[in-house]
Amino acid sequence: MPIDTPPGHIAIAHVRGFAEGVPLDRALRVTVHFHPDLPFNGASTLEAIADRGAYLSQFETRTGNGGLTAHPGGARWKWESRMFVGAYDELEPAERPKYGSLNYRADPYGGSPRFGSSYFLLAEHTLDRTTFCFPDSVFEPDLFGTAEAMNLVDTAAAVEFDDPLDDYIEAHVHGTIDIASDVEALVLDPSYRDTHFGEIARSLACPVLWHDGYTVGIEEIAHHPDYRGPHVVDLARGIADDGLLTPAILGRARSASFDPQDLKKVWHCIARYGARA
Repeated sequence: MPIDTPPGHIAIAHVRGFAEGVPLDRALRVTVHFHPDLPFNGASTLEAIADRGAYLSQFETRTGNGGLTAHPGGARWKWESRMFVGAYDELEPAERPKYGSLNYRADPYGGSPRFGSSYFLLAEHTLDRTTFCFPDSVFEPDLFGTAEAMNLVDTAAAVEFDDPLDDYIEAHVHGTIDIASDVEALVLDPSYRDTHFGEIARSLACPVLWHDGYTVGIEEIAHHPDYRGPHVVDLARGIADDGLLTPAILGRARSASFDPQDLKKVWHCIARYGARA
């Protein structure tokens, strides 16, 4: 390729070289999950997205609901270097791919609730600059796909996970995710409807939708102490409001001095046990 070829083109061409399968169903969508109230630069992630008019990667926010290794030399950096033949190694954080999932089950909660209560539903045309892998890149997979060659849906559908939050096909969107042109909708948890975050959402250049919501009683979480540990049950009990937890209630706890990794585990409990089937 010419020396000035965009890094995303290099990455996609590399993955396309060993992806197998039939073209992706164009009715499927990528969802990019996040917590709107996650703190970032003295404000929130949703405010930062609204200010820029584009989605921010973990390399920019240094926050997330997965592993926090998105920095030069970190595990995420190394995985990307391996997957994308070093195309992003020397680039600024804003230029790196953004992570989401292929919502191949058409779940109203999105393709990978593990990573956030809310998500951006990406437009069809973004499929053409997205690569996919299964399972998560943390496992250094050797199964990849693109919009032109995609056998991962059948593969993922045949796997039964002990934890339903692990059931997703990872997506890597190359290039900017512009809210006005690349997003079909922002889908929020209804616990944010009458909050500051609902107001910010309505200021974005995309429609705002609401899924059915996550609500779980603390006693339900207490029935599963082995899921994320008894100390996480105790933390959940301490931040619950009248015995209940929602994404917005959890968000208020982020302003306190709790360990963010423990709050992440509380979210996993809400996501697993609090969705309305």
